[in-house]
Amino acid sequence: MPSAIFRTVAVIGAGPAGLIAALELGREGHRVVVYEREDNLGGTWLYSPQTETDPLGLDPTRVVVHSSVYASLRTNLPRELMGFRVYPFVPTEKPGRDPRRFPGHGEVLEYLRDFAEEFGLEEMIRYGREVWDVGMAADDRRWVVKSRRRDCGDGDGDNEVYDAVVVCSSHFSEPRVADVPGIDEWPGKQMHSHNYRVPDPFRDQVVVLIGSAASAEDISRDIARVAKEVHVASRSAPVDKIGKFSGHDNIWLHSVIKSVHRDGTVAFHDGDQTIADAILHCTGYKYFFPFLEKNNAVNVEDNRVGPLYQHVFPPTLAPWLSFVGLPWKVAPFPQFELQTKWIAGVLSGRITLESTEEMTADIEAFYSSLEAAGIPKRYTHRMEDSQYEYDDWLAAKSGSPPIEEWRKEMYVVTGRRRMNMPDTYRDEWEDEDLLSLAYQEFNLLKLSV
Repeated sequence: MPSAIFRTVAVIGAGPAGLIAALELGREGHRVVVYEREDNLGGTWLYSPQTETDPLGLDPTRVVVHSSVYASLRTNLPRELMGFRVYPFVPTEKPGRDPRRFPGHGEVLEYLRDFAEEFGLEEMIRYGREVWDVGMAADDRRWVVKSRRRDCGDGDGDNEVYDAVVVCSSHFSEPRVADVPGIDEWPGKQMHSHNYRVPDPFRDQVVVLIGSAASAEDISRDIARVAKEVHVASRSAPVDKIGKFSGHDNIWLHSVIKSVHRDGTVAFHDGDQTIADAILHCTGYKYFFPFLEKNNAVNVEDNRVGPLYQHVFPPTLAPWLSFVGLPWKVAPFPQFELQTKWIAGVLSGRITLESTEEMTADIEAFYSSLEAAGIPKRYTHRMEDSQYEYDDWLAAKSGSPPIEEWRKEMYVVTGRRRMNMPDTYRDEWEDEDLLSLAYQEFNLLKLSV
């Protein structure tokens, strides 16, 4: 094997993906600079009570707030699955910390701060630097990264050249909203969950939430504490579940919205209707990389980022441009870790990357399989059941152990309990056997360090 080659690498974003990228790239010997537009690390886990000037998040001139975290948010995965494999997310005895198995967002942020401190990552981070353009250098082999202070507009700009760029900016800041017939004439207020923080603005109101993912599940219950009525419109609502939520007097589940009207009426396809004060779009996010808009090798079409080999490398620019953290419906932090191990090893020459032709053929076969299965383009990066097959593939590529069986079982068990017991799954569980296996492994890791 040829001797390792050490590169200069720009990492965009100091959230969980950017932090583990900095660690793995540094361990491989690369020289790393992490650009972070905020003044603190954490990415989407950096809570701010501030919301955007446009509550729907559609106005391109709005003041953008990066985080989508709301005040009451707790993780929907147990901490054993949340943490990086190299640094387990275990309770700490530090004062003021949250020891719960499904902790609040503040505990995740503190974990990320502990992680950065443990591995000396903050010295690599340039805070308050917004990357506004990434383009090829004149030699067509390296990248020019243009950044500026977030609060200085077009001034105070820096241009720096790197061998490679790793994009670790999260995909939870550019809202998608539902297309609702009649919405232009509907008189109520609208908001995207990206700008939801606390339920107080909805006190004594009738609120309709659109969506069926974790945010809709949690926010509907949060708002119901103060609202008069909460109606959840979901395109995946089972027919036998439509109606009043079990255990709740003021939450109803409906099929999708059929139409809304100027008198405030919201009509659902299941035949029900209500006069609502507000509609809250819990409808997810768009992938958005404005700093790459001049680069035609990667595009976002119907929320598919592509073409990308294994959700990471664009074939014609690999390995000099890569993406971390695009898949969703996954246990994210361990997957980030495996993706960045692969990227770091490829950049150093320790791991051989497939040829451009082989990567392109793989992408085409993947897209064809999605089409044949009737999976919409917007679900290209949705994994869920296939995530651990993907993670094990990454592990094999990077020379890492495969994902532990207890992790796979715990993910399935947690998902089942979340579906069957949405109000209590975070505080009541029956997987002590898996919990014991997790902590046996964590203790072995501690002893080996």
